[in-house]
Amino acid sequence: MSDNAQQQAEPATGPLPPDPAEYDSARAQIARAKGLPAPYIAGGRDPDPEAGLREERHYGKLLLWMVLGLMFGGFVIGIALAIVFGTAP
Repeated sequence: MSDNAQQQAEPATGPLPPDPAEYDSARAQIARAKGLPAPYIAGGRDPDPEAGLREERHYGKLLLWMVLGLMFGGFVIGIALAIVFGTAP
């Protein structure tokens, strides 16, 4: 394989050229208004939001079960103590 063919087969590793369509995007305009050198604003578009939403649903269910467990656990402990010590309201 010659050097020219090998150079053509390897992808360029330099910086990507600017995207003219994204220059006028809302994110880029806000970044320029703030004086930022690049249109990076935290909380931008997520290319795969489903993974994050799935994780949020998991933690939401876990939080719900923890709250329910604490609430009903308090009732169970209160009833058990009332039975053991023989005190009733």
